[in-house]
Amino acid sequence: MANHKSALKRIRSNEKKRLTNRYQHKTTRNAIKKLREMDKAKDAQAFLPSVISMIDKLAKNNVIHNNKAANLKSKLVKHVAAL
Repeated sequence: MANHKSALKRIRSNEKKRLTNRYQHKTTRNAIKKLREMDKAKDAQAFLPSVISMIDKLAKNNVIHNNKAANLKSKLVKHVAAL
């Protein structure tokens, strides 16, 4: 158990950040799945910018690596273009 006041605060703040990151990551993964399941090109093109924005936010906050974000965006853009 932590012995310092600052360590206790760090534990509390880390838990809050962990839950926030988990929620955002799961929401983004669900949005990616939803985009991949779309079969209408018009709907997919309309939804793509919001998904890319979500991915960029995860990368900016170091929830996912920048290269992973780039790979995801590239694959999604290819998928939408192929529809």
